Amino acid sequence: MELFRGTNHSPSYFSLSRAGVGQDVVDFCIPCNPYFPTPAMFAVLAVRLRDILTYYPSSADTITAELASLLGLQPQTMAMGNGSTELITWIDHLLVKESLAVPIPTFGRWTDQPMETGKRVDMFQLPEMDGFRLDPDAFVSFVRSRGSRVAVICNPNNPDGGLLPRHAVVAMMDALADLDLVVIDESFLEFADSEAYPSVVDEAVLRPNVIVLRSLGKNFGLHGVRFGYLVANPALAVQIRSRLPKWNLNSFAEVIVFMLKRYQPEYAQSLRMLSRDRQEMTAQLANLPGLTVYPSQGNFVFVKLPEGADGAQVRDRLLSEHGVLVRECGNKLGSSSQFMRLVVRSQPDVQRLLTGLSTVLYGTAWYAPQPSLDQQPSYALEQPSYALPQQPSYALEQPSYASYALPQQPSYALPQPVTELQMLLASAQQQQQQQQQQQPQPALYPATPLQTAQDTYGGYAGQQAMPAAYPQPQPQAQPMAELTPAAYTPAGQMPLFQSQQTTGAYARLQAMQQALQQAPQTLQTPQPSAPQPAEPARPVQTAQQQPSGGGRMTVYAPDPAAVAGDMSMDDTLIYMPTVVADSAPDPAPATPAVATPAAATPPTMDSDEPTGGGTMRRYPRPAAYLQTDNGS
Repeated sequence: MELFRGTNHSPSYFSLSRAGVGQDVVDFCIPCNPYFPTPAMFAVLAVRLRDILTYYPSSADTITAELASLLGLQPQTMAMGNGSTELITWIDHLLVKESLAVPIPTFGRWTDQPMETGKRVDMFQLPEMDGFRLDPDAFVSFVRSRGSRVAVICNPNNPDGGLLPRHAVVAMMDALADLDLVVIDESFLEFADSEAYPSVVDEAVLRPNVIVLRSLGKNFGLHGVRFGYLVANPALAVQIRSRLPKWNLNSFAEVIVFMLKRYQPEYAQSLRMLSRDRQEMTAQLANLPGLTVYPSQGNFVFVKLPEGADGAQVRDRLLSEHGVLVRECGNKLGSSSQFMRLVVRSQPDVQRLLTGLSTVLYGTAWYAPQPSLDQQPSYALEQPSYALPQQPSYALEQPSYASYALPQQPSYALPQPVTELQMLLASAQQQQQQQQQQQPQPALYPATPLQTAQDTYGGYAGQQAMPAAYPQPQPQAQPMAELTPAAYTPAGQMPLFQSQQTTGAYARLQAMQQALQQAPQTLQTPQPSAPQPAEPARPVQTAQQQPSGGGRMTVYAPDPAAVAGDMSMDDTLIYMPTVVADSAPDPAPATPAVATPAAATPPTMDSDEPTGGGTMRRYPRPAAYLQTDNGS
């Protein structure tokens, strides 16, 4: 990682981007406010981006007056710079004459800037054994002993986050009132929550040698805008303000300063959220074995790695293997490579940091503690459990394979080609339903009163009783094979009960049809074999004469006229019920008259008749089942 070599600061985001570091890096290095600006503020800046980049900003005095109004200060007590570093530079050039005393470790520009201009820098080492806590009395004694003319403290201190209470700072300012200058750098004070009002700005405006330095980029999460300000006695503040360039503030700074008044509640909420994150992160880091965590009032946490760990190697592995950028403090005066500064971030990012530290330091992620859902509601919202039912987004991306078979998803089912056999079967079913609708239904209810229904089967019209007082049942779909009620033959197969050769009733019916075709006149003029006493013709019974109940089965001969026209063996035999008035044996068949050929009695069928009483009839077979007598 050559980007970290030969510099007192971490490489910028743009340097890392140019070096090919991925966009997925989580930044624990640059201390800023992760919750501010709000998305609404960024949207406003995006809309006004063209104007911001096109036009000159207002003068620094105009922007300073707006910020003073927001903070409740007088503009003459303030000076705004292009970041706090610019103000540090002007303070060094204008107000530091000989020497400067500063505790270390601290912000690097307070040591680097005076040395660059040839000033003597007196460094007061903060004791590690005491958690890098600053003792005000000890520091005052150090300044006296060294004869320093300027004293600087950062409160909270960077990088350890140690904070002096307000009263201790005021007491130290009183003790150093004879110095040329006392600077209190409060760049991170907005993140402190140990006191309701820890700042000494109100004291600075009253003292002739005190400057309070504040940063806006760190508080507002906008380091790229580069704006900060100082507060001092008007006579001291004007010395800095008068030397600053006329337009040292850019248009971004102006637009944001004028927006702050509308977003003060959001800014206060961001500070509360960051304070909560700091407490949680500190507790979680303290659970890692051998890791020392120092209490902090800034938006960062100072830690010491376990014995034997090299901070530069840990930093490089965290970045390359886990995408985590941290601040290794080996290049800070008063610190070593065993120390790191970790910026406070939300729980999803902290879990990534903990996993990386545990893996790099101990070779396993087992030491990375997992927060409970009730303690981390924001983490549960951003990374929900995959087993929770309230996540339909996973069900949409990875649907169950069983869902493809559901009928409500026809898009997954490819259309199947219709075979010729299916077409024949559908045609047969349609023909069968039409025939069932045309035929009359037997009486299922008491026949009172009865009506005559015309039977359309055969050449002769038979009479059948149909109920009038009750609704006629709707015809139902019959099985595909009606020749036997006990067996169903699939389409395209020969019924099991039908042999290849015609036997039984079919043979008799075939012989009868052949006889009728050869000599149809014999049926019209029958010749009796011997003279017998005349017997009256048996009349056809009407529906009113037929009682309900048992009966017998009679086979009607075809109509001679129909036979003479066209009659094939494909016309299936039909059973018609004939109900007699009594249960006596059938009388001898009567000789039909010429005018009534329907009275001719065909030969009686034997073994092929269905057994038992009932009104079974054989329907015409569908076209799919039409076969000739020779099985073809």
